[in-house]
Amino acid sequence: MNSHAAALNPDTAPLTPGLATREWTLPIEGMTCASCVARVEKALKKVPGVVSAEVNLATEKAQVTAEEDATAGETLVAAVEKAGYTAHVETIAEADAPAAEPRPDHSWRPVVIAAVLSAPLVVPMFGMLFGAGWMLPGWIQFALAAPVQFWLGARFYRGGWAALRAGAGNMDLLVALGTSAAFGLSLYLLLTHGQHGEPHLYFEASAVIITLVLLGKQLEARAKRQTTAAIRALNALRPETARVRRGGQEQEVPIARVRVGDLVVVRPGERMPVDGKVTEGASQVDESLVTGESLPVAKHAGDMVTGGSVNGEGLLTVQTTAVGAESTLARIVRMVESAQAHKAPIQRLVDQVSAVFVPVVIGIALITLLAWGLGTGNWESAILNAVAVLVIACPCALGLATPTAIMTGTGVAARHGILIKDAQALEIAHKVNIVGFDKTGTLTEGKPQLVAHDAINGDRIALLVASASIQSGSEHPLARAVLDAAKAAGAAALPASRVHALAGRGMAATVDGRDLRLGSGRLMDELGVDLAALADHADALQAQGRTVSWVADVTGQPTLIGMLAFGDTIKDSARHAIDRLRVQGIRTVLVTGDNRGSAELVGRALRLDDIHSDVLPQDKARIVAELKVGGATVAMVGDGINDAPALAAADVGIAMSTGTDVAMHAAGVTLMRGDPALVADAIDISRKTYAKIRQNLFWAFVYNAVGVPLAAFGLLNPVIAGAAMALSSVSVVSNALLLRRWKGSAQ
Repeated sequence: MNSHAAALNPDTAPLTPGLATREWTLPIEGMTCASCVARVEKALKKVPGVVSAEVNLATEKAQVTAEEDATAGETLVAAVEKAGYTAHVETIAEADAPAAEPRPDHSWRPVVIAAVLSAPLVVPMFGMLFGAGWMLPGWIQFALAAPVQFWLGARFYRGGWAALRAGAGNMDLLVALGTSAAFGLSLYLLLTHGQHGEPHLYFEASAVIITLVLLGKQLEARAKRQTTAAIRALNALRPETARVRRGGQEQEVPIARVRVGDLVVVRPGERMPVDGKVTEGASQVDESLVTGESLPVAKHAGDMVTGGSVNGEGLLTVQTTAVGAESTLARIVRMVESAQAHKAPIQRLVDQVSAVFVPVVIGIALITLLAWGLGTGNWESAILNAVAVLVIACPCALGLATPTAIMTGTGVAARHGILIKDAQALEIAHKVNIVGFDKTGTLTEGKPQLVAHDAINGDRIALLVASASIQSGSEHPLARAVLDAAKAAGAAALPASRVHALAGRGMAATVDGRDLRLGSGRLMDELGVDLAALADHADALQAQGRTVSWVADVTGQPTLIGMLAFGDTIKDSARHAIDRLRVQGIRTVLVTGDNRGSAELVGRALRLDDIHSDVLPQDKARIVAELKVGGATVAMVGDGINDAPALAAADVGIAMSTGTDVAMHAAGVTLMRGDPALVADAIDISRKTYAKIRQNLFWAFVYNAVGVPLAAFGLLNPVIAGAAMALSSVSVVSNALLLRRWKGSAQ
């Protein structure tokens, strides 16, 4: 289900028999850390009728699946607001609106004001290092620190209070407690000091901590916006208008008014406003931002074009086949958004840790306060050490570690023609050690030609007529090859009735009163057709790697009519693709319904590790299951309807977009062009992304594991702790953004 399915038009997906569900998207404001995520999820899951709820800190959205008639959007919003946050139901208009580059706002103003007010408090500290007595009088320090604490830092009090009311904690609560303690201690010393000279105050600690946290949140927000750059780039490909030819006249209309079947005129240099078929003209089209293909693609009458691609030097007339939400570009955007919105399995562990993180930190801070105060009698130092514990412990980095890496990884993959449907596929793909390939259309061009045909009675034209009649309504590559050969020979197809496919075996039809079958040797064996008359010729062709089909009349006694032999060519990039997988330590296996000779020819040419031929669709799934025995992680690559069961059975299904919609729906990853080298790229970006997730989580955990004890033992100044806390979130997001440098090698 797409990530922005709005409440007004939800998809229905039964999770259990009789349970119809709908998906809601709720943009949420006010979340600051992973603890907030856990609290919002907990609140949403308590709503009656909610099946699942996932909240993403990086996208600041909740994806909620609920029983269709049991839950209203207003109820979900109310639950979020009760937890202390602001939410609303995302509408279709919001979801489909292009995500423009964020405009500059005034969010830097609080940071600048806080820095200006804090500077006079910090500068004298540097003067003291050189013996200069620059320290400001206590009441002036109070006057500078108070606006920072209670005006610019008010957001932390609001967020912390909301968390307390909900019976939980978050980053805001930690910052509010820590800075309030430092500010309160300074004010107490100032009021009770008497005539003993200027006391040592800590107003600079509270002010600088708030300034640094505000700076860190601003840098973090800026970096997070960069993780959505891929979505904005894809959305920017959508032209707002199209030049439509109606009644012989060309008129420019908003893209929303273009309908399927309209003729759209695309001038040189313009973007294709719609998906469609070229009816007039010829040109070179740049599809790089849609499919990742770096070279322009020649387009002529009859070829398909994709909305968002750029027309070259020719004038094209395109008949619209898809617009709006059904266009290829819109589906790409939805796929990427869906992957970015949902959580990887590893994130669930992080969320469980974050849910108890803040209470544990507050407990450690309290123990630190009592241990230092009771142990040394110096309550001033005890308070400062407790403040340092509260300030340095921040669950922000934990909350951002996984989603920012996934957002960046899926975004850069999309720019290279690899669409990752969900975060789980991205995470699992890094472990893949066996890749199974379908043959036709995946490793081969999928455009076979009829290279030989032999009739039992010598009438080869009659054989072509019968074959073309059976296959006249089929879109299968072998059927197209038969129809092309029949057309070239002048053999016109006859009307056929009762036409139906025999899964994985062939076709059946009634032609001119005869009950005909066209299919594999397995089908002929099932029907009891004697193939002996043409067996030697068929064996010779199969030894050359040809795919052989048989035609039989089963009206009465099953009788052989003839044999068809097809030839296909291996894709130019296939050998490079297999070699790259081998370098990555991955076994490659061919799983095809074609005959042994054809399969072995491809297998030997590409040096595949194992070959399974003559495989029925349902058996492909069985073979994938067998490959998984022993703990192997298996990816399956295919493009046809017959590959869908295997794609679904694999740990990671990878579909070619040049194939069928059924295959793409069954797969977790879709390759936007029919290049098998993208398989290695998909696994590589998964490995790179997962490495970033592990790095981020490692540093986020280590940061807290080291920082909190240092603060508790009095080895960390509160100001340094504040700076480190702000830096942790920024460093995690920045590390994830390094993925944007990734470049696939299949270009």
